[in-house]
Amino acid sequence: MKLAVLNEYGKELRKLEVDDSVFGIEPNIAVLHQAFVRQRNNNRGGHHKTKTRGEVQGSTRKIRAQKYTGRARAGSNRSPTRVGGGTVFGPRPRSYERDMPKKMRRLAIRSALSGKVADGQLIVIEKFSLDTPKTKDILRLMEAVGLQRSALLVTGQPDKTIAASVRNLAKAKALPAAYLNVLDMMNHAGLLMTEDAVRVAEGLWGLKERVDGVPKAPRRRSVKIEAPKAPAAPRRSRAEARAEEAEAPVVEAEAPAAEAPAAEAPAEAPAKPKRARAPKAEAPAEAPKATTEEAPKPRRARAPKAEAAEKPAEGAEEAPKPKRAPRAKKTEGSE
Repeated sequence: MKLAVLNEYGKELRKLEVDDSVFGIEPNIAVLHQAFVRQRNNNRGGHHKTKTRGEVQGSTRKIRAQKYTGRARAGSNRSPTRVGGGTVFGPRPRSYERDMPKKMRRLAIRSALSGKVADGQLIVIEKFSLDTPKTKDILRLMEAVGLQRSALLVTGQPDKTIAASVRNLAKAKALPAAYLNVLDMMNHAGLLMTEDAVRVAEGLWGLKERVDGVPKAPRRRSVKIEAPKAPAAPRRSRAEARAEEAEAPVVEAEAPAAEAPAAEAPAEAPAKPKRARAPKAEAPAEAPKATTEEAPKPRRARAPKAEAAEKPAEGAEEAPKPKRAPRAKKTEGSE
């Protein structure tokens, strides 16, 4: 595919050959919509929050008695039915982030670029020639190439001069090619790209290898092709196997050839003489046992036990115990 390259005054200079895999595919509307919604959701903060009846300020005291008042039952001032009360099932902080496979994200960007080319909204210029930031120069350039104020300006590398010139325009935005995204391309009617930006886009989202400006065919995964297996031999029964063994001719085994005489083994090396061990020291003779017997120790004399009092005979009567004298009674005079 070839695109016209314009100068800053809107005149065509030449044709530029671009990669069809980036600027010439059929847009996938479903993937494009999914990428757009995903990017919008990922930009949301998710910090919204309402207070429940347990979080609002107020007393928890019951307003009036439950019965015998003739009025409706009422709880505290925090009830959701009262002014200043809590909110029921209100929004809480949460994340809106969505994920998307890498191949689908790349396909969405290619679909957006191809859609802009098909609608005639993609314009390629040679370069932006601005020495100082000026919004008037950007407006003059956009009018010369036929774009309204709703436009996305894409450069090959980050350019502070272009970004400063565009930031005062409400419907225009400047981006480097590496930051191209579906949301910005869909939110702006026109797309103005430099030649460097086109090449950067081809390098990021197109075919990686090119030969003489012609894109290479995509590399396919190698698939192993196994050779067809030979059909298995039919299974034989035992009777058939025995019959084949009986019919097979008997082959006499040939006598084994005489083996060559083995080479003489090398003479064994003389054994090393063993080292003589030193004689062990004899144990000292035991001391002779004493023959004299020790004298026995004298026993201690025990004190004689006191004789027990004689018990009276069985028939004899015990002597009566003496009675105690009666105590004297206390009188008033004795006190």
